[in-house]
Amino acid sequence: MIIPAIDLIKGKVVRLHQGKFNLKREYIYDPLSYIKKCIKENAKKIHLIDLDGAKNPNKKQLILLKKIFKYNLPSIQIGGGIRSNKDIDFIFNLIPNSQIILGSIIIQNFEYIKQLLKKYNPLSIILALDIKYDKNNNKIIFINGWQNKSNIIFEDIIEKFLHLGFKNILCTDISKDGTFLGPNISLYNEIIKKYPEIFLQASGGISSLKDIINLKKIGVKDVIIGRAFLEKKFTIQEANLCWQKE
Repeated sequence: MIIPAIDLIKGKVVRLHQGKFNLKREYIYDPLSYIKKCIKENAKKIHLIDLDGAKNPNKKQLILLKKIFKYNLPSIQIGGGIRSNKDIDFIFNLIPNSQIILGSIIIQNFEYIKQLLKKYNPLSIILALDIKYDKNNNKIIFINGWQNKSNIIFEDIIEKFLHLGFKNILCTDISKDGTFLGPNISLYNEIIKKYPEIFLQASGGISSLKDIINLKKIGVKDVIIGRAFLEKKFTIQEANLCWQKE
């Protein structure tokens, strides 16, 4: 599936360059107007990230999110500062068909994530693993809106959570995100071959319809696209058609 991404800082639609808050691009779209535009172009799901909440869970944009959630949305996956059952219930109560994206908390509190299985369907949860390569070519997880290095390796996290029944994995190569340099095909190909049971979402660097074709060919389930849609490299309709043809 092709999923348009909407990142929010202080109520504005933005894109970060390689996860750097000081290298953000602001767009003229009002968030709800852009969501409506995506729906009009036949987006089946929206990827929504509260970057203020991701950076500081105490600064989630709750008023804006409530305003957005009042609209008749398609399926939505949302992340950014989600740290508790209260945060999760807030979203599920407003949009029952949504999925929760968990990032920092899966690194910081493994025991809590295990407890989630007693209350929530693991298929309603997406594990966001945002990586940078170190000098030894290890995939190191970054947290808190990509601001902090965890020193935890991607494979170690995957293997812990697959045993619990989590299947939805969103992986972003931070060095590619917001760059138009193309996605890290070799990274995703390696992950899919090693863990064929997961449902992999790819994010970061997509700049052309060919990128979409290449991701579909290796078995990626969903492609998250932000800047390319915002800057009109191609339309959602064109991306959907490309995806369906492959």
